[in-house]
Parts: sequence; structure tokens; C-alpha cells
Amino acid sequence: MTGATDPFSASIIPFEVPEQVRAFAEKGVSQARESYAKFKDAAESQNGTIEAVFTSANKGIGEYTAKLMEFMKANTSAHLDFAQELLGSKSPTEAMELWTTHSRKQLETFQAQAKELAELGQRVANETVEPIKAGAAKFYKPAA
Repeated sequence: MTGATDPFSASIIPFEVPEQVRAFAEKGVSQARESYAKFKDAAESQNGTIEAVFTSANKGIGEYTAKLMEFMKANTSAHLDFAQELLGSKSPTEAMELWTTHSRKQLETFQAQAKELAELGQRVANETVEPIKAGAAKFYKPAA
């Protein structure tokens, strides 16, 4: 039963929201929705960027590891071949000559391998950073 003293009765305090307050509130809600939509789009875009970075890094690590294994196999074979030649040497002079030749070849090989690994590492780093650059370019315009 609602009486004249019921605080929840609309007949006691007639209340209307002024048009300016209503317009202000609607504008605030509209701006909040737009901001949320932009934030959501940016978050989804960044998730794709992070996924691309990890995919690229994983691929690069696989290539780098395969290259290391290739070098390890080649270097091990070279050392085993050298040991076999050294065991077949007839004199200390021949052994020193084999040792010197092998050392020079290995030094050249190690230098070439180090250069190749550095180039591979640089390429992998550039490929891994590329999605980050592309993502950042969407949000930050380059300075003129």
C-alpha cells in the first residue's frame, strides 16, 4: 500500500532530469564507448604483433640452431680427419706440418662460421623487430 508518506512513491518528489544533464551524460557514455572500441582494437592489434614477433623469433632460433649443428658436424669431422692423418704421419716434421695446416684451415673456417652466424643473427633480429615497427607505425606517425 502506498501512501502519501511513502519515500519510494513518485508522487511525493517529482523528479525530471534536465535536458542539459541528460545530453552531457549521453555524450560521456558515447565517448566512453568510442574510447573502449579504440582500446579494444589496439589491444587486438598488439596481440597479433606479439604473436608475429614470437613466430619470427622461433623460426629464427630454429635456423640459428640448425646452422650451429651444421658447423659442429663439419668441425667434428675436420678434427677426426686431422686426428687420423696425424696418426698416419711418418715423422715429427710431417706431424708439425699437418698440425700447422689444420690449425690454419680451422682458423679460417671459424672466422667464416662466426661471420655467417653474425649475419644470420642480424637477419633474425631484423625480422623479429619488423612486426613491432609495423605495429608502432600504426599508432605513431613519423616526425616530419
